[in-house]
Amino acid sequence: FPEMLSNPRLILVQGTRNVVMNQNVTLSCHSDSGSPPVTYTFFKHSQKVATLYRPDLTPGLFNLTINAASDVGEYKCKAENNISSGGKYSNSLNFTLIEPISKPVLSSPTSQAKKGQNVTLSCFSENGSLPITYVFFKGKQSISPPVKMQKKEAAVFFLFINSSSDFGTYKCKAENSFRNNTKYSNSFNFTLAEDRSHSQPLIISLGLILLLFVIGFALAIQFFIIPSYKAYK
Repeated sequence: FPEMLSNPRLILVQGTRNVVMNQNVTLSCHSDSGSPPVTYTFFKHSQKVATLYRPDLTPGLFNLTINAASDVGEYKCKAENNISSGGKYSNSLNFTLIEPISKPVLSSPTSQAKKGQNVTLSCFSENGSLPITYVFFKGKQSISPPVKMQKKEAAVFFLFINSSSDFGTYKCKAENSFRNNTKYSNSFNFTLAEDRSHSQPLIISLGLILLLFVIGFALAIQFFIIPSYKAYK
């Protein structure tokens, strides 16, 4: 007797759900039981993308190439035979496009600091699929645990300038699930800010010396140069 089809199963037989641009994947739609022939229809969201006819219960295979961001999303399939009413629908299968990260930029609100000061470093990659993990370095040594960002925001590291050794070279690295795509940032250095508590007395002293010189020059004109000029005449 004719038998209705079971709900088909949509599975991935080639490729991965995390895909990169120009990647090929193959989907299989299969009803385990029911009377053939079977017509399989593949959908992306609610839009029909392919229809396959099978004279028996062999799976329907759909080949997909990821050419654009619009090619990812939710896929389903439908199985129909001569006695099914409206067909039977499968589970959904989702793809996620993985984008390589760009070189991160390491920056700080200030490039000058002094001992005893708190400063911040920010590391940010403009492009790349989330999440992105950042690590901060001083020289070649990591100074922070991995910071995983789930949003397009910079990772921030707080640093206390305790000694002259803290004025070294800093960098950060960024990576995501895209394989072999770790990127390192530009180098960043803090310079020692001028201590005004030491420079201010020096400026005052130079000002006093200049003032005394002007007063001495004025007195010399008053008491020596002018009387000598009058005596000469």
